[in-house]
Amino acid sequence: MSLLAQVARVLRTVEVRFALIGAAAMAAHGVGRSTLDQDLLAVESRCLEPVFWKSLREAGVTVEIRKGDSFDPLAGVVRFEAAGERPVDLVVGKFAWQRMVVKRAMVPRGAADPIPVARAADIILLKLYAGGSQDAWDIEQILATEDRESLIAEVDEDILELPAESAYLWRQILRG
Repeated sequence: MSLLAQVARVLRTVEVRFALIGAAAMAAHGVGRSTLDQDLLAVESRCLEPVFWKSLREAGVTVEIRKGDSFDPLAGVVRFEAAGERPVDLVVGKFAWQRMVVKRAMVPRGAADPIPVARAADIILLKLYAGGSQDAWDIEQILATEDRESLIAEVDEDILELPAESAYLWRQILRG
């Protein structure tokens, strides 16, 4: 079983909803971009407790928990590493809009692993929140592969939930 599948199994066992995000999720939406790790999103702070990952540690997985402080845009990140596997990062969000990203994620038809994937519009919201130059490029690639007008409308519905800097970046990207 892959490291990603092991992490997903633990999350499912304790009924924590999660979604595949990042480059792997972009690939599910037709945008190829290579990264060294795989990213998941959850919005439950209990994921940041060491006891939560005891079974993976006992199986030889390295688990590194980094909790955010009150100024951090995330509750924290949990990094998982195992020999011969791509690392997995579990991003733990703390806002209602991130909870909606997880709630709206869907398992692709015919998927070998039942791992829910964030919708394209939600990946855009996450990228806008991150706000880097690579994120802006990723957004442009997503907009080029799917129904651009529908994606824009979906993002516009939720953009006010994000910080003003995210909305500014969104306007810049749309202006080209």
